[in-house]
Amino acid sequence: MFNHVMVGSNDIARARRFYDAVLGVLGAGEPFVNQAPTGHTRLFYRHDGGTFCVSEPINGEPASAGNGATIGFKCASAEQVSAFHDTAVAQGGVSIEDPPGLREGKLGAMYLAYVRDPDGNKLCAIYRPKPA
Repeated sequence: MFNHVMVGSNDIARARRFYDAVLGVLGAGEPFVNQAPTGHTRLFYRHDGGTFCVSEPINGEPASAGNGATIGFKCASAEQVSAFHDTAVAQGGVSIEDPPGLREGKLGAMYLAYVRDPDGNKLCAIYRPKPA
C-alpha cells in the first residue's frame, strides 16, 4: 500500500547519525542523500521493499512531530526490537510508554518498543511471533 514514509528534521546531520544507527539494526544501509531543488537535504533509507525518508522541511518552517502519528518498523525477532530500542536511546532518542516487551491483545501477541527520535517523531519497533 505505501511507497514511502517521510518525517521532518530540524537537524539533518543529527537525524542521519540517529537513523544510520537505528535503521542499521534492521539491516538498512546508508541512505541515498538527495538535495531538493529548494536546497533542502533529504535522506532516503531503502530496505526490504520500503523507503523511510527524513527531510529538512521544504517549506522553510520548523519540523514538528505529528500528534497521534506513529511509524512502525517490522522486526525479525524480540531481540531485534530490543536492539532497535536500545540503539535509539543510545543515539539520543527517548524511550516512551512501557519498556520493550511482549503485549497481549485482540490482534495477538506482539513484542513492542516505542521511542521518540531527536526531533520528537514517535517510532515503534514491532515483532509478531507466529502462533504456536
